[in-house]
Amino acid sequence: MNEIIYRFIKQQTCATICCTDEQGIPYCFCCYYVVKPKTGLFYFKSSDNAYHTSLLAINPIVAGTILPDKLSKLITKGIQWRGELLEEHHPQTKDADEIYHKKNPLALVVKGTVFTIRLNIIKMTDSQFGFGKKNIWKRDEQ
Repeated sequence: MNEIIYRFIKQQTCATICCTDEQGIPYCFCCYYVVKPKTGLFYFKSSDNAYHTSLLAINPIVAGTILPDKLSKLITKGIQWRGELLEEHHPQTKDADEIYHKKNPLALVVKGTVFTIRLNIIKMTDSQFGFGKKNIWKRDEQ
């Protein structure tokens, strides 16, 4: 994963994830997350009875954004990404609980499941590098 992209992701705490229902109607939710740059895996925790959990079971294709924890009115900065929720017993989900709770230990007291998304594409916008300049990471181009 591009070092500039990962550095930004690592510094933030909250992401927005968009999933869709059976009719293709989008639904967004916010979550704390952890990203592993070597594998391009994104981990988040959610309640088993949350509405979006039922939607993710129907359609595992997701998209999301990560904005700076502190926004600036003068700088456009953030990440847009797409990926796919991995099934609970997929080999890459094996260490999900440990990875997520290592960064977010307080989440141990909250009931729920740690989910794993395989990121497929990430686009970072940062107007500090010039208007229209993008950093892009694609899984199939690693």
